[in-house]
Amino acid sequence: MRWTPGERSSNIEDRRASGGMGGKSLGIGGTVVVLVLSLVFGRNLFTDLGVTPGAGTAVGAHALSPADSIREEHEADFASVVLDSTQKTWAGIFRANNQPYHDAKLVLFRNATESGCGPAQTAMGPFYCPLDEKVYIDLGFFDELSTRFGASGEFAQAYVLAHELGHHVQHLLGTDDKVRQLQQRRSDLANPLSVRLELQADCYAGIWAHETQQRGLLDAGDIDIALNAASAVGDDRIQQRETGEVNVDAFTHGSAQQRSMWFRRGFDGGTLSSCDTFASTN
Repeated sequence: MRWTPGERSSNIEDRRASGGMGGKSLGIGGTVVVLVLSLVFGRNLFTDLGVTPGAGTAVGAHALSPADSIREEHEADFASVVLDSTQKTWAGIFRANNQPYHDAKLVLFRNATESGCGPAQTAMGPFYCPLDEKVYIDLGFFDELSTRFGASGEFAQAYVLAHELGHHVQHLLGTDDKVRQLQQRRSDLANPLSVRLELQADCYAGIWAHETQQRGLLDAGDIDIALNAASAVGDDRIQQRETGEVNVDAFTHGSAQQRSMWFRRGFDGGTLSSCDTFASTN
């Protein structure tokens, strides 16, 4: 993707130098569970329970090596460009459909920080919180994306950010709220509905890539990099790597094939109507 660093986006909150949180600690697994429940029930359950991120999570700022610091600032500049580009795309699409759009914020943090959905920590990976309309990411995740998931390249990073901003689009359209209400009524559909929501966010990321191509900003191979990233974070790939088995009933984000397919549909179609994952059997 062709880009040049500029003034840092006004929609970025840089908390990387902030301290962490104290209080009663959950383990990483427990923290992830409570975060998911906070998103499902639309309230900060961490506050209700009086707990904070898991033991073993580094709290507070830590010094980066000079090389890591330089690389992270480059990644922060790139995230800023992708953030503004993605939201400009969606503002135009909403305007064309006579719908209001307002920007999400991107929070950069290190180790742990507070979100409207409860504590955010590095181990959770990037996520969007609809309660405060912010995307949270520890930029160290991009190293993990390359080394752990085998998805390297700047456009892999762009895919991740565009996916999370896709959740903001769903929030503005009311899709996430409808899904949460149905999940509460039908617990048996909780995981399948989560998969459809995540696949739609992949498709919305593809719409941004479509618009970016129309502006002549994509390099040869960018879409292949994004498709590889979408596949790399498929539930089946992650389960196979971590447990040696694949349990389709436990999917929450979709298979490698589904995630790359829906990103491609958004890229090829370029419209909201291209991304009706809830009406599809794929």
